[in-house]
Amino acid sequence: MPINKKESLIYTTLMCFFMVYFMSVYNLMFQVGVSIEAFQLAWNELPLALCIAFILDWFIVSGPAKGFAFKYLTPDSATWKKIGLISSLMIAGMVFFMSLFGAIMHGNPSHSLVINWLINIGKNVIVALPLQLFVAGPIIRGIFRGLFPIGTIQEAQPVQD
Repeated sequence: MPINKKESLIYTTLMCFFMVYFMSVYNLMFQVGVSIEAFQLAWNELPLALCIAFILDWFIVSGPAKGFAFKYLTPDSATWKKIGLISSLMIAGMVFFMSLFGAIMHGNPSHSLVINWLINIGKNVIVALPLQLFVAGPIIRGIFRGLFPIGTIQEAQPVQD
């Protein structure tokens, strides 16, 4: 897990990329079927969806999710408890907001925006939570620590006169 702001920025970018792409593929498969087209469409839409997801994660979801989690966790809580609770809360927030984004971008025109949003929340949470906990989390943590061992990314120190 990241230990400072620079690490959090890099980790968040990697996690958003992974989750946005694969959740986009999953959602597009409802429209175009299980096909290569879903992967291509998700790739084409990735820049916008990634920007939206990163802004939501970094500025809206992360603070409250971690704040709530650390009301119930202590600094010496088991790592798996920290990862599980924070990841679950992050997924709850991101599914809530990104399902709205999906409803706006690809909603069923025969339903209202609210109905599309609620449908998206239901179908997204059942995939996003296990994807994050059991696939994306371990892969991204492994890649992240492989590229940036603990202590290699330092916070900038203020210049002293």
